[in-house]
Amino acid sequence: MKIVIFGDSIVWGAGLPFRTAWANLLRNFLEKRNKKYSPVELYDLGIDRDTTEELLKRFDIEIEARHPNVIIFAVGINDSAYRRNKNNPLVTVKKFESNLLKLINKAKKLTDKIILIGISKGNDKTTIPLLRSTTGKCYDKENVRIYNEIIKKVCKKENTSFINISGSLSDKDFYDGLHPNSAGHKKIFEIVKDFLIENKII
Repeated sequence: MKIVIFGDSIVWGAGLPFRTAWANLLRNFLEKRNKKYSPVELYDLGIDRDTTEELLKRFDIEIEARHPNVIIFAVGINDSAYRRNKNNPLVTVKKFESNLLKLINKAKKLTDKIILIGISKGNDKTTIPLLRSTTGKCYDKENVRIYNEIIKKVCKKENTSFINISGSLSDKDFYDGLHPNSAGHKKIFEIVKDFLIENKII
């Protein structure tokens, strides 16, 4: 079995020790669990700052090299960002929805096992604007909620699996208000793992 996980810095675990992000924890679990059975290849394709725009540009090349049985999208937090005020979104709500539909349709040509993971964030104190941003990039809970609902709506429309994590993570599960800490990643891993097992995907 081959699993690919597309996403951003949260997928690869920005700010965490090596191989402790949720995608890595899932890989470790599957490698141990399936050691005596069929091997599992899991590809962590998270890239820092990626939005659905960037993901669409690299999707075909990444997929062609791997031919996965399962495709997981964990993207959207960067789409929800804006510069200085909400009149300057990185990706508009309309464009975000359109991009998600395009990604799902591309994935459907390869497999029927497609999963989208919702987005969540912590306290807004250090993200409006993001402290390290030099361009006034902002992330806030309200926008994340709106974009999360779009992911949920698109999944329902396309009959695609949706894993909602927003109600499971609290402010204390993020080390900078944007990126989950080790505890946050452990929670995401458990939620995703349980979903995959319960739905007999793994």
